[in-house]
Amino acid sequence: MEILTYNVNGIRAAIKNGLIDWLSQHNFDILCFQEVKATPDQVDLSPFEALGYKLVGWHAAEKKGYSGVAIFSRIPADYISSGMQIPVYDSEGRILRADFGDVTLLNCYFPSGTTGDIRQTLKMKFLADFLIWVEALKKERPNVVICGDYNIAHTEMDIHNPKGNQKSSGFLPEEREWMTQWFAAGNIDTFRHVNPELVQYSWWTYRAGARANNKGWRIDYISVSEPLKGRILGSRQFNDAVHSDHCPVWLDLQFPS
Repeated sequence: MEILTYNVNGIRAAIKNGLIDWLSQHNFDILCFQEVKATPDQVDLSPFEALGYKLVGWHAAEKKGYSGVAIFSRIPADYISSGMQIPVYDSEGRILRADFGDVTLLNCYFPSGTTGDIRQTLKMKFLADFLIWVEALKKERPNVVICGDYNIAHTEMDIHNPKGNQKSSGFLPEEREWMTQWFAAGNIDTFRHVNPELVQYSWWTYRAGARANNKGWRIDYISVSEPLKGRILGSRQFNDAVHSDHCPVWLDLQFPS
């Protein structure tokens, strides 16, 4: 089971930037997109269908042109649901769940706190609620993959200028502590598990030539629950994929068990 997670920063823009041609050169089974910024009726889905992908689910935000997550797959899903049943988050189109056999996949777009204190407060509340929700889900479905844009760089390895970003949302001490709690709760950072010393980033600001100079942050993750640790076959980032200000992250997971 090859899973790709990708914050496309607008799926229509990513398609115009060559996303479909790039996908055609690979053989992923499941595509998890964040920040689709559209509803399905606004997007021509036929290029995905031509590559063998079926739209599994699409959770759009109530606000037009904002947020939203979608899953396309070549593997039929057994169950699909959206949100955490917490309206303040669900109205923003942040979580999509799809079950494939014994594996539950969560496609997630965590809130950003970069626009001010109100959104930072909401982000911290989301993190607390999300951890509780996932831990409850794992009691019912132990094999969980949690992929997407977490909007947090965990360690100094995951950000180009750790000293200069101590007070930046996405690298605040309380956010990094939450990530430590997240991994301590039995959620494995698959990229770091496979590449313990590799310094790579998954997001670059559009300003000041950041991507060309590789001044980025690693804020996109694929975590798996502890029971799936032994089924990790590979994980990497596609830093050469330039359809967005993020790059895709890939996991190869043994499936079925």
